[in-house]
Amino acid sequence: MKKLVRSIFIASVITSYTAHAQTNTMKYPETQKKDVVDTYFTTQISDPYRWLEDDRSAETAAWVKAQNNVTFAYLDKIPYREQLKKQLTEKWNYEKVGAPFVEGNYTYFYKNNGLQNQSVLYRKDKAGKEEIFLDPNTFSKDGTTSLDGVSFTKDGSLVAYSISEGGSDWRKIIVLDAVTKKQIGETLVDVKFSGMSWYKNEGFYYSSYDKPKGSELSAKTDQHKLYYHKLGTSQKEDKVIFGDKIQRRYVGGRVTNDANYLIITASTSTSGNELYVKDLTNSSAPLVTILNNFDTTTGILDNKGTQFYAVTNYKAPNQRVVTFDIANPKQENWKDVIAETNFVVNPSTGGGYIFANYMKDAISEVIQYDFTGKQIRKVQLPGIGTVGGFGAKEKETELYYSFTNYINPATIYKYDIAKGTSTVYQKPKVLFNSDDYESKQIFYTSKDGTKVPMIITHKKGLKLDGTNPTMLYAYGGFNVSLTPSFSVANAVWMENGGVYAVPNLRGGGEYGKKWHNAGTKMQKQNVFDDFVAAAQYLIDNKYTSSSKLAIRGGSNGGLLVGATMTQRPDLMKVALPAVGVLDMLRYHTFTAGAGWAYDYGTAEDSNEMFQYLKGYSPIHNVKAGVSYPATMVTTGDHDDRVVPAHSFKFAAELQDKNKGNNPMLIRIDVNAGHGAGKSVQQTINENADIQAFTLWNMGVSKL
Repeated sequence: MKKLVRSIFIASVITSYTAHAQTNTMKYPETQKKDVVDTYFTTQISDPYRWLEDDRSAETAAWVKAQNNVTFAYLDKIPYREQLKKQLTEKWNYEKVGAPFVEGNYTYFYKNNGLQNQSVLYRKDKAGKEEIFLDPNTFSKDGTTSLDGVSFTKDGSLVAYSISEGGSDWRKIIVLDAVTKKQIGETLVDVKFSGMSWYKNEGFYYSSYDKPKGSELSAKTDQHKLYYHKLGTSQKEDKVIFGDKIQRRYVGGRVTNDANYLIITASTSTSGNELYVKDLTNSSAPLVTILNNFDTTTGILDNKGTQFYAVTNYKAPNQRVVTFDIANPKQENWKDVIAETNFVVNPSTGGGYIFANYMKDAISEVIQYDFTGKQIRKVQLPGIGTVGGFGAKEKETELYYSFTNYINPATIYKYDIAKGTSTVYQKPKVLFNSDDYESKQIFYTSKDGTKVPMIITHKKGLKLDGTNPTMLYAYGGFNVSLTPSFSVANAVWMENGGVYAVPNLRGGGEYGKKWHNAGTKMQKQNVFDDFVAAAQYLIDNKYTSSSKLAIRGGSNGGLLVGATMTQRPDLMKVALPAVGVLDMLRYHTFTAGAGWAYDYGTAEDSNEMFQYLKGYSPIHNVKAGVSYPATMVTTGDHDDRVVPAHSFKFAAELQDKNKGNNPMLIRIDVNAGHGAGKSVQQTINENADIQAFTLWNMGVSKL
């Protein structure tokens, strides 16, 4: 194979601009190509940008800096970029208060005064005196260290909380005396994909991987373990409870509310799990196996003594609630409490009841049951949209839930469990008049005849003349459901005349396991076809045109955008792949990527699977001489879930091969990860840049 060598880049980058993006002449940093070839079965695949996978190298750091110089120089030229930042800042600046929860003698709640980079955890005592309990804004100077989660002991006297630095999935855990707020013991480090579950006041369970050799941001993490940390001891003494003798990629542990049992879940992928129970009242009790395979997904909802309640998709693609006695836990002994229906159910518990949150065409519907399965009532919700919450401790008489949709900011409601009545607890004051906008659901037909729902939102009185800037956003994977929710960024987009459309593609969880499976492995193309059909619907019905259409998605949605823009570059004007899985031949070699094989399959599975993945892998389908839509790839340099090398290599391919003047840019957030814990300022800046880039490339000269 002919060796291709280029100088890595020039020290200073000169980018020339004309009056508008459509007539742009871009000069990118030159990206070195190195002669790397992999053989899959009998096929050789060149990977010239493999060196960009080394996130610790000076070469990669210099490339990142040079790319950002080009990107931000381009964005600086857009006349209304600062106006968008101002609009986003003004609209973001409203008080946000979370639902309260009682721990010990205090009532806790999260609050953000508007533009704080991270929300603050407050508490009130029984006299109503309010104080700050944890303020993540003091954890770091730049606001990029976030509070990931908190876990209190049953009496509320102790708390363990985890923090993320720079958006990384690696966490630290700190334990406090909740009354005095003084730290107890050492800080636990190198914790990943973990909850914290207390056993009485003695210690807690958490999960992590052995620290990988090589880069902690990109090296493979394959052996997840459940640990027990006893208060007053060193982390080095923490006992491995599960995962030392058996390889599992995801392991979790939770103590039941009565502190009598430890529930352990274990899996090798993001779908399907084993389930085990340990009797904590008897130190010599064996681990009881509930499920020893990965064929279904099952989780324990609650227990009443030895009677356990679980939510499962075993013989129920849309899930059901079952019960069994721990003495006879085999699946043949499971009995329905809430049977499967035509709609996916996600139950929770509170005040001695089960609240079944059904998803009907991506819209919430909640029914209250007792633990015998008797229906108490259908909960009267404030409107059509998405509810979250409906969780409380067993003895509580009221709970809280949130309601939102694409035009209504999340409002917190207090729910009287006995009476079934809701009252507004906290309604945000946002500079957005919901009455001026409309949001409607339509159903369109995909390539193979499948009906797919899509919600389209915009200003009332919109003219269907094909000239409206339109953002088409989707995900389509991992059983994840996109349900209506309010976003300040989307509000600004619509305020400036844009249309926002969200289709519920196959691969998601909106219609249960069958819908999910229809977008996995050798059926992944269904997802891209669904997305293309959504775009075509918007064009055919004159909401927009190809010259006014942008497609956007993150993570698996970044793959969606990358695959769609390489398959149908003519369909849209702008493509916005964020933190995307873009190298489908190597995704499973980084961090916990091997766990995504249920959805994707891997290039090592078979020649057939390899060929299928190669057929849509965005990095491997950028072709020389093709005019691609204006593209801005976004990622974070600390993303250790979907490593930034995916985005780096895709941007390099586009810059090398694109024909025409559409810009092929990459925007790399420094000290940011996959998205969790991103500061408000980072979020505002990123959204302003995305919207400015999008509108500018659609030919919008002023707002």
